[in-house]
Amino acid sequence: MIRCILVFNNHGKPRLTKFFEYFTEEMQQQIIKECFQLVSKRADTVCNFLDGGTLMGGADSKLIYRHYATLYFVFCVDSSESELGILDLIQVFVETLDRRFENVCELDLIFHVDKVHHILNEVVMGGMVLDTNITDILTHVDAQTRLEKQESALFSSPTKI
Repeated sequence: MIRCILVFNNHGKPRLTKFFEYFTEEMQQQIIKECFQLVSKRADTVCNFLDGGTLMGGADSKLIYRHYATLYFVFCVDSSESELGILDLIQVFVETLDRRFENVCELDLIFHVDKVHHILNEVVMGGMVLDTNITDILTHVDAQTRLEKQESALFSSPTKI
């Protein structure tokens, strides 16, 4: 099971956090800090998975990450998850973001946080993988966007009496 998904920049500032287990806000901040410290000090030439930190469950958890430009995409998972499967899932998530925002960057994650969360919810929900087909994910996101536009048009148009 996926325990949490973290995206932070090279300086450790979180740009996206999604926890699938309950942690207090203080504990979440400590987990983010610990994950950043574990991942950021690793060279780009080493493998992209390591044992989870003490706060995430120690030997029973793993950190699987990818470093793209200025962002780290980190998935904290339990020991039952496949490392290569999660690396592929990170790739799907990043490619979906890239198609949605046309060359996704850190600012897209900051200014379009609702869209990013919607895409993430199409990929992973409740710590379980829902879909890995990029075309299907974007189809669902587009359908939701159209629905939101229709609803906003309904509520913004003046009513005739």
